[in-house]
Amino acid sequence: RMTLTIDSDTYNEFLTKISPKIIESEAEYDRALAIVEELLFKSDRTVEETAVYLLLVTLIESYEAEHYPIPKPSPDRVLRHILEASGTEQSELVGILGSEEEVKEIVSGKRLMTDTQATILANRYKVSLSLFLPA
Repeated sequence: RMTLTIDSDTYNEFLTKISPKIIESEAEYDRALAIVEELLFKSDRTVEETAVYLLLVTLIESYEAEHYPIPKPSPDRVLRHILEASGTEQSELVGILGSEEEVKEIVSGKRLMTDTQATILANRYKVSLSLFLPA
């Protein structure tokens, strides 16, 4: 990736015009979103505008993480998604995770998987172990 040099004067002028700061209200959030949207679709965006755009995106993400958190899905929901996405039948986990009944209860969310079962699944599907641990 090529790094372009930012013109300090142009950058400072744009920063002064935009005045980015930590977003603390819905009004500030809406304003930042509007600026980001405008910059996103600008075909002749300058290097300086791109730098401010990236800064605003970071500030927006921080605000959203605090005010609109996305709840972590349950381990059984993650497992059902992975099974569906990978085309794996529930029966293929019998013997790897335990009995047919145990696998059925884990997949349905009636039983939490053990740390060992979670580790086995994380390794098998090459995903983070935290996906299979309760929140």
